[in-house]
Amino acid sequence: MGLSEKTVTAEPMRICHVITRLIVGGAQENTLLTIRGHLAKGHHVELASGFSPGREGKLLENAEYGSFPVTEFADLVREVSPLHDLKAYFKLKKFFRNNRFDVVHTHSSKAGIIGRLAARAAGVPVVVHTVHGQAFHPYQNRWKNRLFVFLERFAAKYCDKIYAVAQAMIDQCVAANVAPREKYMVVYSGMETRDFAAAKRDRGLRSRLGLPEDGKVVVTIARLFPQKGYEYVIPAAEKVLRAAPETHFLFIGDGPMYDELRKDLKRKGIAEHFHFAGLVPPGEVCSHLIQGDLLWHLSLHEGLPRAVVQALASGIPAIGFALDGTPEVILDGETGFLTAPEDVDKVAEQTLFLIRHPEQAAAMGETGRRMVLEKFSWQRMCDILENEYLQLLREAGNRPGGGPRTAG
Repeated sequence: MGLSEKTVTAEPMRICHVITRLIVGGAQENTLLTIRGHLAKGHHVELASGFSPGREGKLLENAEYGSFPVTEFADLVREVSPLHDLKAYFKLKKFFRNNRFDVVHTHSSKAGIIGRLAARAAGVPVVVHTVHGQAFHPYQNRWKNRLFVFLERFAAKYCDKIYAVAQAMIDQCVAANVAPREKYMVVYSGMETRDFAAAKRDRGLRSRLGLPEDGKVVVTIARLFPQKGYEYVIPAAEKVLRAAPETHFLFIGDGPMYDELRKDLKRKGIAEHFHFAGLVPPGEVCSHLIQGDLLWHLSLHEGLPRAVVQALASGIPAIGFALDGTPEVILDGETGFLTAPEDVDKVAEQTLFLIRHPEQAAAMGETGRRMVLEKFSWQRMCDILENEYLQLLREAGNRPGGGPRTAG
């Protein structure tokens, strides 16, 4: 659907999305594609966000999602900060009340907690939240997990529905007693799958990236950030290079680990095998990804790995750790391979298998392409969420445009 192709609904709503940061990332792209789809249907949509400093990029500067109001709140910060958090709560509450939204949809942990409380206090008729990745997980220290579980339980009482980008997210939340299972619903994270399916190899781009024309290339798409698994990528790559020294590795993304990774690769004497694409605009990720032969997704903490979906849409198999939502898209032996978390030996072994058996790799990629083209269309995601909003408004006894049901 183009931005100018509008299918106006009979019941236009006033919708506000809230997210902690608008960096280049999966949750952010999911949110902006939802906004794009609902604008095209004639709804009034706004976005509230914290600031987005640093090397991780600003998503709105790199893609066109339509024209809509964006309000930044300096106190909506990623870190736990009681003073900033309290200020953000009161400012968001006033913002929601003054703008008379029908629906407030929160994303990410911090914005999800503060935004839900503020929206309900402001009398917003429908308050919903999406779990893109768990705030609590096994690879975080115990006190932080306890704190986030407590906060998520508390915030869950102040919303009408919780969506999750993978069934694994729901299972984890229910196991932690965040909310009953009936409060949850899986809405797979939509994306521009058709662009990835249509992408073609480009000799000129390969040359600009420094990739050999016929060399095997392993791709990662992730922020250069500690949670994204680079502490496993480098050791696994070393093992692959010992057996297949013609292999190259393409990193798509930027972040605070950039300088550290560069120095580490140079110290190990393997820097010439690694190529940093940097921050790639969302519309160009497909042309970069298709230069690879397989994708690694070695994060220990993820919701549903969008990079895997994008790789499969491109016909490229993936290797990842068997945790969170990854097994819902990497079907072991069918669309790629799963390994136990942190098992770099197995990652290297499976990588060498795919490099040495290109026909099996191509068959896995094609199986993955068929699967994700059906399930991960962003237009489908937008339709599901629009129907959800309207149904929840009806259940709340409100009509679109009716404004707050109580005074905050």
